[in-house]
Amino acid sequence: MSLSGGLWSVKGIVKVLFIMEKHMKYRFLRVLPVILLSIPLCSCGTSFMKKDEQIKAATVPSVVVGDSVATTKGMGSRDYQATAINDTARASDVGSSLEEKIIYFDYDSSKIPEKFLNLVRLHASNLVSDPGISVTLEGHSDERGSREYNLALGERRAMSVRQQLVLLGVSAGQLTVVSYGEERPADDGHNDAAYGINRRVELRY
Repeated sequence: MSLSGGLWSVKGIVKVLFIMEKHMKYRFLRVLPVILLSIPLCSCGTSFMKKDEQIKAATVPSVVVGDSVATTKGMGSRDYQATAINDTARASDVGSSLEEKIIYFDYDSSKIPEKFLNLVRLHASNLVSDPGISVTLEGHSDERGSREYNLALGERRAMSVRQQLVLLGVSAGQLTVVSYGEERPADDGHNDAAYGINRRVELRY
């Protein structure tokens, strides 16, 4: 190989390397926009994941317990149906024993108070279970008002209890209604406490 041929070969090699370097730069420049675009997509993907997690957290139902709220995260679908718990104290219903035979009424009213409905149901069940039993419903009032008015009021109260018993299945033939008005007070006092005790219907078996 001649010297000139050897020098030409070196120049050729350098030229080839230069062309390759230039070509690689162009390829890099073409790929660069793709790389730059992929960077925000990665960060967006992270933010999307965070948003998805936030949505999932936001859709977790909660159960109100008194004044506090407890999330049901991790509970089964049945637990989601849990209803709010009412912490307000409720007056206990009267009527746990047949020994209770008196229903008290509000002033100038013949409507059975709600707390005595359980007692009426208890006696109705007793009367239905044994048709041979009969009961007298005695209506009373306090001393306020005329004698005639109080007799009518006592009768309305006794009739109100009778109607409720019949609705619960008791035979009308088992029930007798009588009114004493103000004539037979349970308390001889002349105050609100005594009046409250005297406004009543007594069940006499």
